Amino acid sequence: MNASIYILISIIVYLLGMLAIGAFYSKRNNSSADFYLGGRKLGPIVVALSTEASDMSSWLLMGVPGLAYFCGLADAAWTVIGLAVGTYLNWLIVAKRLRRYSVKVDAITIPDFFAHRFRDKSGLIEGIAALIIIVFFVPYTASGFAACGKLFTNLFDVDYMAAMLVSAAVIVGYCAMGGFMAASVTSLIQSIVMTVALVVILLFGINAAGGWAAVMENARSIPGYLSMTASTSISSAVPGKYGFLSIVSTLAWGLGYFGMPHILNHFMAIKDEEKLKISRRVGETWVVISMTVAIIVGIVGFAMSRVGAITTFESASAAEAVIVHIASLLGQNGVLAALLAGLVLAGILASTMSTADAQLLAAASAISHNLLQGVFHLKLSNKQEMFIARVTVLAVAVLGVLFARDPGSSVFGIVSFAWAGFGAAFGPVMLFALFWKRCNRYGALAGLVTGGAVVFIWKYLVRPLGGAWNIYELLPAFIAACIAIVAVSLLTPAPEKAIIEEFESVGK
Repeated sequence: MNASIYILISIIVYLLGMLAIGAFYSKRNNSSADFYLGGRKLGPIVVALSTEASDMSSWLLMGVPGLAYFCGLADAAWTVIGLAVGTYLNWLIVAKRLRRYSVKVDAITIPDFFAHRFRDKSGLIEGIAALIIIVFFVPYTASGFAACGKLFTNLFDVDYMAAMLVSAAVIVGYCAMGGFMAASVTSLIQSIVMTVALVVILLFGINAAGGWAAVMENARSIPGYLSMTASTSISSAVPGKYGFLSIVSTLAWGLGYFGMPHILNHFMAIKDEEKLKISRRVGETWVVISMTVAIIVGIVGFAMSRVGAITTFESASAAEAVIVHIASLLGQNGVLAALLAGLVLAGILASTMSTADAQLLAAASAISHNLLQGVFHLKLSNKQEMFIARVTVLAVAVLGVLFARDPGSSVFGIVSFAWAGFGAAFGPVMLFALFWKRCNRYGALAGLVTGGAVVFIWKYLVRPLGGAWNIYELLPAFIAACIAIVAVSLLTPAPEKAIIEEFESVGK
């Protein structure tokens, strides 16, 4: 058998394993709380690694190495620093209080939490929050399906749509069967697979490039390639300035964490809030090490191109396939190497699937739990609720497939925009809901609407002006939402005494 057969065997075994986990947990879901939050029974290690795996997506194994390969250190490194700081602060200041507060108000989704926290009986907060999730998560989930489709198409020269449908079917399969618990356990496994993939590619790549000294020599041959204050590209080899504005704009990625439903849900799901300290340490360590290695893989990949081991990529988007090419080269070195290559490529699938499944569940909960039951007050038995939950997972997946049907769509452009949308719409509201007792329902509504609207306005009307306006839309939208929350809350009546007492009873 040739190498591609062994690679395919590894990937098939991996996919079947994910479905088996879904089947195992399928009979453990007796309510929507079980299906969407795992019954709040997750252990600290599962929470840590499933949270970070659902965060990273294919950006870790494709986006970061591709950016480092083509543009050098600055852009990728500042992005990683922003994400690492945002991850740590999210664990440190949001995780424990959100877990405690969500139990206090009996919330199992983020729209639930906002509505219950502010005692909003009108359904406006829950409805708007649910719509924001649908607007940004359906295309976000689609980007994951597209990444899976492109991977199989590039590897095995199969039809893009067919490849994407198979990938989507597996994700829907274990999500619809096992719900949040299955998604979390598979994400734990996927984080391990992603780690192995990065280590294998790094060690093999350094050897194929001629050793670490050769890697550094090639990197230094491009002016500004290893600088933190210069932006370059391997095609022009002419460094440009990577100034303060660019650094601040890139670091702003870290603000997105405070508003990511698929990440925040994991904080709410841990069994013992006191164990979140363990989760924080494990999760942050994994994030820092894995993202650092991903940057190094990109630099190593450039050295491999220089010595002719792999092709030279002509753009940053093309360079996102650098790990795929390194894995293909690895697979040409015997049966064991081919199986390892398959594991590496399964790692790319894992990084995509671990995010898509969490997003799929969040989007489905917004429709079935928040809109149908919360806003429209549809009364359902547990059995009916579970049936609708599973049907909604399938429906959201179908919409995602329709969005991703064009193989030429930009995966990471969608991710960047959706990240900004959630970060600006939900992030400020989450922070003020947790830490400012004077914040009221009117301020929360203003924050949701302002954050979401400014993301669109800045992205399509302001940022194209260029120059000083060329700032990642998350930053100005986040600031605008914070101002709106404070201003509207102070201009409208203070929260009821019962809401204040509840806020104070949650503690720090």
